Amino acid sequence: MLWLTAAKDWARRIKRDVVAVYFAARHPDTPWPVRLLALTVAAYALSPIDLIPDFIPVLGYLDDLLIVPLGLWLVVRLLPPHVLEASRSQAQQVLERPRSLLAAAVIISLWILGTGLLVGWLLNHGAKS
Repeated sequence: MLWLTAAKDWARRIKRDVVAVYFAARHPDTPWPVRLLALTVAAYALSPIDLIPDFIPVLGYLDDLLIVPLGLWLVVRLLPPHVLEASRSQAQQVLERPRSLLAAAVIISLWILGTGLLVGWLLNHGAKS
């Protein structure tokens, strides 16, 4: 299962670098052409809309496996070293930030409450029709 560990490490680095590229695009020492490329790569990587939809067999995951990593590789190569280091550090801090269980509980409670109100409203209006 060594390949599985390697794949997980690669995925973590990709995730970190997507966030790092976003921060690098906002860094004042990033040259504007690299900034534009970094914003494009970060926006594409974080966007729920893919160039090739995922439901298309094989080709659907091509962008996730090739386009995003190649875009990240290019931006990382073009960034000044101090910008890359600072951006990766900032990204690591954001990704290591603890998740709030209280916030998750509040959001889930709001969804349950909203669903209950909607069901009650639909039952109430359905009975009057």
